[in-house]
Amino acid sequence: MTDRVAQILISSFTKILIPGIKVTMPLTILSFAASLFLALFLALFQVANVPVLKQLSQIYVWIFRGTPLLVQLFIIFFGLPSIGIILDAFPSAVIAFGMNLAAYNAEVIRAAILAVPQGQTEAAYLIGLSYPQLMARVVIPQAFPIAFPSLFNNLISLVKDTSLASSITVVELFTTAQQIAARTYEPFALYCEAAVIYLIFCTLLTWIQGAVEKRLVWEHKEDKGRRRAMVG
Repeated sequence: MTDRVAQILISSFTKILIPGIKVTMPLTILSFAASLFLALFLALFQVANVPVLKQLSQIYVWIFRGTPLLVQLFIIFFGLPSIGIILDAFPSAVIAFGMNLAAYNAEVIRAAILAVPQGQTEAAYLIGLSYPQLMARVVIPQAFPIAFPSLFNNLISLVKDTSLASSITVVELFTTAQQIAARTYEPFALYCEAAVIYLIFCTLLTWIQGAVEKRLVWEHKEDKGRRRAMVG
């Protein structure tokens, strides 16, 4: 590595990192939160077996899992203005990422709900719980630890997918690296530096995931211990 390249990398690290903190991470968090909200309803509609809602949920999942995320971004940012709906780049990215990831998260949540023992559902109905009460008090609390690893993996993947937002003019981590590379004519070094910053973000999230999973396992063991004590 030449002195010039080393100097460019040193001076550009903070310039790339700051948009990563100020734009990439908020974009990731907002998109993931929106996806969870939508995914929960999509999953519940499918599990509840309400004919029309179940079919609409399945169609939604089919469309958003079966079409490229980049195309979805372009439809929302470049396509909607043709029918009079104009959105800024950042909200467009949040909507596209959120709607796309909701299709995947919905399947994760649905599978976790179905993994809860059927006997507990039947027992909840016997004591008079309604369907919303059953889901809120019995099913969702047990389904969450099952779904958590897959949901968090989707979050980590989303951090990397946000680089696609550069295609609709969102000035995030990768866009900044592109701009500096265009000025300095050192694309290889700068794109590698951007990759390292993405790796740092994903590694930190992986550590958080591991810590939370350990906590969930510990709470699960405590809960089983309490139940055994009650039975004894």
